[in-house]
Amino acid sequence: MNVDQLLSLSPLLLLATAVITVMLCIAMKRNFLFISSMATAGIILTFLALAIAWQKAPVQATFLLRVDHYGLFFMALLLLAGLAVLALCHDYFKHREGQNEELLLLLLSALLGASVLVSSSHFATFFMGIEILSISLFVLISYPLRQARPLEAAIKYLLLSGVSSAFLLMGMALIYAQCGELYFSGIGDYIARQTALNAMLVSGIILIVAGLGFKLSLAPFHLWTPDVYQGAPAPISAFIATVSKGAVFVLLLRFFINTDSFSYPRLLHVFSIIAVLSILLGNLLALLQDDVKRILAYSAIAHIGYLLVALIAAGSIAPALAVESVSFYLVAYFITTIGAFGVVSVLSTVPTEADNLSIYRGLYWRQPWLAGIFTLMLLSLAGIPFTAGFIGKFYIFTSAAEGRLWGLLAAVIAGSGLGLYYYLRIIVIMSLNTPEQTVPIASPEPRESSNAWISTTTLVSLTMLLVWLGIYPEILINIIQSVSYTMQ
Repeated sequence: MNVDQLLSLSPLLLLATAVITVMLCIAMKRNFLFISSMATAGIILTFLALAIAWQKAPVQATFLLRVDHYGLFFMALLLLAGLAVLALCHDYFKHREGQNEELLLLLLSALLGASVLVSSSHFATFFMGIEILSISLFVLISYPLRQARPLEAAIKYLLLSGVSSAFLLMGMALIYAQCGELYFSGIGDYIARQTALNAMLVSGIILIVAGLGFKLSLAPFHLWTPDVYQGAPAPISAFIATVSKGAVFVLLLRFFINTDSFSYPRLLHVFSIIAVLSILLGNLLALLQDDVKRILAYSAIAHIGYLLVALIAAGSIAPALAVESVSFYLVAYFITTIGAFGVVSVLSTVPTEADNLSIYRGLYWRQPWLAGIFTLMLLSLAGIPFTAGFIGKFYIFTSAAEGRLWGLLAAVIAGSGLGLYYYLRIIVIMSLNTPEQTVPIASPEPRESSNAWISTTTLVSLTMLLVWLGIYPEILINIIQSVSYTMQ
């Protein structure tokens, strides 16, 4: 390994070192604030190391990892999302019983798995990254051990994640048996030499799509999502919805571009059906919910469906535009989703999770700043102008129109209309001015801002970023374009 390869791997090496350092610090001294500070320092140092790797990229660092601007951009996004979730976890867990230091260790290890995924160019690191991420999530979901709902959610995620891993392994085995390759580029070269895909290769790709469908909670593989989001602690739900799904989707896009899988219309037809089902089912089922976390879960299913439309469009338009669309949409989705779950986290107390809609009734009159932040996050998810979500939704519309995917474009428009209804429903409930005596007894008193200043600062920062990218997105677009056109 030469110096350039070593420097390009420095972010992953630093993040792995942070995991080990935090583990040793926990063994020596249990202090939640101290361990939080160490984990934060590890993420910040890793983020700074991205500048060094950026100068050396693109580099085939090892046989298993390709460090390029595409992967580094998303690694930066994952690290910033992890930092925001870490801030929310600090205020959410600092007053809860038990020893919560290991939670921060698990967050770092999950970030490591996600970072490996976005740089993966081989089936070995593909599977290794997913398993590091998934195993960490099992424990994170069930971290409140004395509560039944998190344990139930973790068991469901464990079982279905195991099934999806089996699909992935079987798909990899079939592709390797046919191609004799585990590298994405090698598989792409083999496919390019074939006049038609045989049954074994198609079966392998379908199994991989099914396995990733579970990880991304795409319909019809979505049934676990609302239960897991509802059962997990609010900051962990935010982590699953953003870091976990984002890393897997970035890998899926890289795999399909490198293997030129867009050249086969039947495969795109399958993805089109999955995208339409995800958009329509996600939005329709969200209309029936009275639980905020379940609403956000079904909303997440629909948003991954929107992203899938941009991925499908790569088969009809320049892949660089699809990468640009996915990149901006993911940035907007990360900001809004973490912000929305962050509001749930701030409102939650030790005995009660702030998930029922009745808790949000009259929030504008009790916590106006928090209600205002939640409103902006919901409007961004709906794609309302002057928010980052609007620019992201515009990119999806543009990709579908450029690719002449009129059926998918119609599904996106219909899904956006349905989504606007249940987002506005939450906003209306927050604005209702009810007498004090009619506020439900189950409603928890939110933590005072002075006691949750880290979460407050995080939410304010996300809100400012949300509006800034909605009004002045040029800087981010220029960065994304430079990443998109150098991916290959």
